[in-house]
Amino acid sequence: MRPIDYLYRGLAHGSDSVAIAGPSASLTYAELVTAVESLASGLQSIDAKPGSRVGICARNTVEHLLALLATYAAGKVWVPLNPRNGRAELDAMIAATRPTIMIADETCVDRFSATSAPLILAKTTTTSGAVSVGSLIDTRSGTKPETVKRSDEDAQIIKFSGGSTGRPKPVVQSLRCINAQARGLLEFFDFNAMDANLIAAPLTHGTSCFVLPIFAAGGQHVLLEEPKARAIVEQIRAHAITTLYAPPTMIYALLDEPSANERSFPSLRHLIYSAAPMSPARIREVQHRFGPILETAYGQVEAPQIIAAMRASDLVHPENVESVGRPSSVAQVAIMNPDGAELEPGEVGEIVVQGPLVMNGYLDRPELTAETIVDGWLHTGDLGYLDERGYLFIRGRLREVINTGGFKVFPGDVESVLAKHPAVLECCVFGVEDAKWGEAVHAAVRLVDGATTPLEDLIEFVKAELDSVKAPKRIHIVTELPRNAAGKVSRGDVKTMIG
Repeated sequence: MRPIDYLYRGLAHGSDSVAIAGPSASLTYAELVTAVESLASGLQSIDAKPGSRVGICARNTVEHLLALLATYAAGKVWVPLNPRNGRAELDAMIAATRPTIMIADETCVDRFSATSAPLILAKTTTTSGAVSVGSLIDTRSGTKPETVKRSDEDAQIIKFSGGSTGRPKPVVQSLRCINAQARGLLEFFDFNAMDANLIAAPLTHGTSCFVLPIFAAGGQHVLLEEPKARAIVEQIRAHAITTLYAPPTMIYALLDEPSANERSFPSLRHLIYSAAPMSPARIREVQHRFGPILETAYGQVEAPQIIAAMRASDLVHPENVESVGRPSSVAQVAIMNPDGAELEPGEVGEIVVQGPLVMNGYLDRPELTAETIVDGWLHTGDLGYLDERGYLFIRGRLREVINTGGFKVFPGDVESVLAKHPAVLECCVFGVEDAKWGEAVHAAVRLVDGATTPLEDLIEFVKAELDSVKAPKRIHIVTELPRNAAGKVSRGDVKTMIG
């Protein structure tokens, strides 16, 4: 099955149903399919080679979504480029993937250096002769793209994985992987034709995972270019939004938005978070304010979005509040020790995954691919455990383990306890070289607005629940925690900031 076939499934649900809405246009399924086919035909007229790469650097615009779908329909590979990334990082991503076509919002063109690839403007106010998504659709109106036959193992997306540490790595996601992701999300969250999904988080990241499942169900996407909290609330009300994928930072902004209250979102049934953990206190706050609608999904670029997930009905139970749910139908999950032996329930080790959701590998980096996929198992680099019920709990990154005084400390364990303190809004735990301990446990803590607490009280709070060796030797109060373009707290940048 081709990714674009999910759009045709939506068309079969109702050609006159609204498929996408946004600040610049609303399109029915029939209009969307016609526009996508015309644009795909235009892409093939520029570069006829099957499987060539299209880099898209744009915000959440209708033109962006049209370009993404046309890339699928043209049998080409999508390279998402988040305009929030720095120029040097975007240039490195483009150099690594070598797109033969570049598509960018007019306001995003200066985010990267010019390349030899033809440039197509996505959202633009230019009325000159510049080639744009709109002009290509008009020029190729009524034409259809040539059907490109590709195998399940052919590349479909090249996304970059960096996590909270390390330089971004180009991840090759195959048609198999994308189909598994779409199927897993569609099955798990039970989307239907009444669903309206608000695309507020960047389309270049996790939000894109929900595009195909919602279309397959015959639902609607609403695009929000500037995802401010008030605008999100307004769009939820205006379009009776049922589904919103958001990183925790976006959800926190909704909690702080005066116009958002317990009566704000009567239509919303899926408020899905991932990309970073949420503390139990914040989870309970969301559930209290907005109702039992909060859900979670766990994935990586190497195995996107649906390694494990949890519906709202499960997340309301106290024993599940620190879990990311149970493995999905498209991923087999195990916990391994450094020797590759599977561990028993409750034992902490590396989370490993196998199944159709797993990437092909890293582009042009066979050694790294061989290190990451061993005997068919993707080694995620995440530490965690499965409980007796099969629920997955994450405890941090493998390379972020702190070795202090001969003991291994998982940052996630310490962060989980610190987050329970009523004065703590969010925190980040990391190791600092220390003459006595080898590494000392430090924590950067952002307090709840207006809260004060002695630092020693926070340390004692951790000691009361964990072994004293795991308690921070020092706590740093900060006003913000630095994040990467995907909204994750960057542990390396936190360490640099603390100095």
